[in-house]
This record gives sequence, structure tokens and C-alpha cells, in this order.
Amino acid sequence: MENIILKVYLQPRSSKNEIVGPYRDGIKVKVTAPPVDEKANEALIRFLSKELGIPPSQVEIIKGQRSREKTLSISGIKNLVDLPNSSKCLDFKGKIH
Repeated sequence: MENIILKVYLQPRSSKNEIVGPYRDGIKVKVTAPPVDEKANEALIRFLSKELGIPPSQVEIIKGQRSREKTLSISGIKNLVDLPNSSKCLDFKGKIH
């Protein structure tokens, strides 16, 4: 297993948590949490870990802590074919199709 680098555009204060789809050179993710006191970042990590079926400790924000544009390092994924509960697909390089 290797680390996957994924670029995420985060939209806080949404009506629901969801992966919107491809956006620029990554994906767009909406979370219900507000962008204060790291709440939106924590919600992003919890949401993606649940979608990918991995512990939250394996999702790390490596760039963009205070920005909507973030770079994540994701480890521990055995098969990156699809995101559970989502129609979006990832290939083995972490790119969206």
C-alpha cells in the first residue's frame, strides 16, 4: 500500500456532506461544518475516511490547512477502484474519472 495524494476543494457550511465530483485538478467535497476552529478540516477527514472505509488517522491534510484548496495524503487503501456510496471513481493514481 502506498500513499495517495489527492487535491480537494472544500466547501464548508453545505446542507450535506458529499463528494460533488471532479473540480480543477482534484475533487470538490462539501461538508456541513463551518470553517472555524478546524471544524471543516476535521469534518472533511471524518467524511473521506468513512467513504473510503479507512481510519481517520490515515487521512492527513498536508497542504492548505487554512484554505479551501487542500492537498491530502491518504494511506491504507487496498483498492482504489471506487468510493463506497458514491458514483465517482478513482484510479490507482488518485485521479477522478
